[in-house]
Amino acid sequence: MSILWFLIVIGVIIFVHELGHFLAAKSVGMRVEKFSLGFPPKLKSFHHKGTEYSISAIPLGGYVKIAGMVDESLDPNAVTGAPWEFQSKKPWQKIWVLCAGVMMNALLAFILFTVITKINGVPQEGPVIVGGVEAGRPAETVGLQAEDVILSIDDQPIKTWQEFVDYIKTKPNQPIQLQWLRGLDTLQATAVPDSREVTVGSQSITQGYLGVEFRPTFRTVSVFEAVGWGGVICWDVVRESLKLIVKLIGGKASVSELTGPIGIAKLSGESAKYGATSFLGFIGLISISIALLNILPLPVLDGGHVLIVLIETAVRRTISTRVKLVIQQIGFALLIVLVLVVSYHDILRLIVE
Repeated sequence: MSILWFLIVIGVIIFVHELGHFLAAKSVGMRVEKFSLGFPPKLKSFHHKGTEYSISAIPLGGYVKIAGMVDESLDPNAVTGAPWEFQSKKPWQKIWVLCAGVMMNALLAFILFTVITKINGVPQEGPVIVGGVEAGRPAETVGLQAEDVILSIDDQPIKTWQEFVDYIKTKPNQPIQLQWLRGLDTLQATAVPDSREVTVGSQSITQGYLGVEFRPTFRTVSVFEAVGWGGVICWDVVRESLKLIVKLIGGKASVSELTGPIGIAKLSGESAKYGATSFLGFIGLISISIALLNILPLPVLDGGHVLIVLIETAVRRTISTRVKLVIQQIGFALLIVLVLVVSYHDILRLIVE
C-alpha cells in the first residue's frame, strides 16, 4: 500500500510540474514534442497535435521535450534554428518556461495547504489533551489514556504541548511525577521516560520519551484567513528547507538527514493512514520540496537551465550544444549518485526501525 500511495504522490507532483512546463511552452509558441510521466522504457503512448504523450516505467520523474532544447533527452541535434524552438525565443520566454514547473508545484502546495486549513481550522493553544499512547511505552505503563488532560509534571503546571515535550526531553531515565485529569477525577503517577538517541545537526544527543500522542485543538477560519495560512505554511516549509540546504553546504548537516524515494514511499503510506487531509498535506509538503530542489542552479535541474540562459544573455552568445550535453551528462551522474546515497540511508533507517 505504501508503494501505491507513493505512486499517487509522485504521479500528482510530476504531472503538475510537467503541465506547468507544457502550458508555458505553448503560451510562447514553443513546439512540445513529448510529454512523459516517468522515465523510459515507455509503457503506453499516443500522439495528438504533434506531441507524443506517454507513461513510462520508472516513476521517479518526468519530462516535457521542447523543440530546440538540450535537456534530459541529451539529443545532440535538438537545435535547428526553427522559430518554434526553445533556443530561438527571447530570454524572458525561456525563463518563464523553465520556471513554470516550479511555480505550478508551489501553487499546488499553496492550494492544498489552504484547503486543509479551511477544513481543519488552525491549531490553538489549549489544554494538553492526550490523543493516544504508544504500546509498551511509559505512558501506557502508568495508565494514561486518550482524552486525558495533562495538568502538571513535578508540580509544574503544563499549559502547552511544547512545554510538555520540552520537559520530558530533559528527563531520560529519570522519575517524574505526572498529574492528569480524566473526566472529573484527578489522577497521578510516577513515570520514568525512556531514553532515545536523536541527531541534532552533526551531534547525537539523548532525550526522554514518554510515548504520548498529542491531540491538538483547532479553531475554524474564514476562506480569506485560510488563504493567508496557506501562504504562511508554504513559507515555513521553504524557510526550513533553505536552512537545511545552508547547513548541508556549510557541513553542519549530513546527507543522511535527507529523505529519498524509499523514505518518501514509507512516509506516503504513513500519512495516508491518518486520513485524507494528512495525505493531501504530505503531497503539498513534497510538492514544495520538489519545487525548491528543481530551482537550484545545478545541471539537469530547472535552475541549472535558467543559469545557462542567464549566462548566454550576459555574454550575448550561445553556449555550444556539445558543452551543454557535457553539462547535462555530468548533472545526470551527480543526481544518480545523490539518489543512491540518500536511498542507502533510507534503507538503513528502515533496518534500524
